[in-house]
Amino acid sequence: MKYRRILRYHGLRRPRLRASCLLYTVRCLPPSKLTSSPFQRVRQTWNKYNLYNLMSLKDPRNISRTFFQQKWTAKALTRGYHGEHIKERQWDRMFSRRLLSVVDMKPQYMATNDGSEQAAGRGSGLSTGQPKSVNKPTPYMQMTFAPMERRLDIAVFRALFASSARQARQMVVHGAVKVNGKKMVHPGYLLNPGDLFQVNPERVMTSTGKPRIRHEKTPYERKMRNLAKVEELIAEAKRRRELRQKELSEQTAGTRGKKQGGISEAALKAKNQRDLKALVLRAKAVVEAHHGKSKKKIVEVRALVRDIKDTISRAARRDSDVQQTGDAVHDLGVLVSKLELSKEDLTQKAVEDAEAARTGDRFVKPLLRLNEREREIVEKELQEEMENPLDYSKPYRTPWKPRPYMPAFAFIPRYLEVNQKICAAVYLRHPVARPGLAEVPTPFSETVNQLAFNWYLRRG
Repeated sequence: MKYRRILRYHGLRRPRLRASCLLYTVRCLPPSKLTSSPFQRVRQTWNKYNLYNLMSLKDPRNISRTFFQQKWTAKALTRGYHGEHIKERQWDRMFSRRLLSVVDMKPQYMATNDGSEQAAGRGSGLSTGQPKSVNKPTPYMQMTFAPMERRLDIAVFRALFASSARQARQMVVHGAVKVNGKKMVHPGYLLNPGDLFQVNPERVMTSTGKPRIRHEKTPYERKMRNLAKVEELIAEAKRRRELRQKELSEQTAGTRGKKQGGISEAALKAKNQRDLKALVLRAKAVVEAHHGKSKKKIVEVRALVRDIKDTISRAARRDSDVQQTGDAVHDLGVLVSKLELSKEDLTQKAVEDAEAARTGDRFVKPLLRLNEREREIVEKELQEEMENPLDYSKPYRTPWKPRPYMPAFAFIPRYLEVNQKICAAVYLRHPVARPGLAEVPTPFSETVNQLAFNWYLRRG
């Protein structure tokens, strides 16, 4: 005894790990360690590591263990799956030893017989060649956590509106779930038979769809964030350009007047002649660009050419006014500039038309060569594209696709009636046990659930 006390005093015994230390150790472990014993736990989630744990789940070995140890282990395993985010004292109050079950009433048997065959005893001469049916036992112990299925967050998870029970709880807390048309923010709300609950479809698409890739969300979000700034910059640039053009026109008029005052008349005439020749070349280019276009544009161009020729003939006279010739040259230059702008617009439109024609030939001609079956396939693909388009503004990957490893968890219990199109479900009734079947989904065997049920019976 003394030796044992000395060892205990000096701390030579193996120290106990506190719960916080153990939790920190589990969080720091890599996924490969979490998927191996003794940290193997199964949760209500669609995570791929959880799927591996479900696949490799085995009943605990109870050889040479006390009854208390067996119950404790079973309680820990089952509570890790059924409402692990719920406090133990809450579940203690919810637990009920009254397990609901129903009698297996076979409609075919009830329609064939009237009950008189039950009174036929030995020696009555009754003989049938049908083998005696063996009734399967009712798995009552699988209904241990049936009261947990009434919770709103668990029902949302069972209806496949969330990828985990914790995510379903978050959706309820954030106000994305309605019960009988009213918003419900309490995840512990117990549903009654006939209650209708609805979930925001966008939240369902986000929680059950593939997550968006990191580089997919950056361009659009950056564009949307800077869209207002870009529009303001464009408007400001337009205003500055208009002001600059106005100032340039005023400066040009003033400079022309000053030059005319300080330059000789012969030099001004020579300058006007050079400007008119340049205008003629520009006008010819405009005429060639508008060849074959609308009649209105052609009439405007021809009138401009006539005006330029008249101005050239007037400027060639000896008695012509230099000031008037310079003003006419300036006005004609403005008209030519406007027509050149319209020429650029026409050129751009022609390029766009050519591109559209090329694109049409590229996509329409191959479609015309398809047979009937191939056309049906293409129409189906186009219809799917219209129903499930690519949209970078959504918080999930588009076109929408379900999460990976979802088929292993895609089942709906019998006590729920779900409409996936409107993301709504009805809690029909409480889950019950029937011969050979229990309606509470659980990955554990009946032995483990029986030990857990016995643990919670301690409350009397």
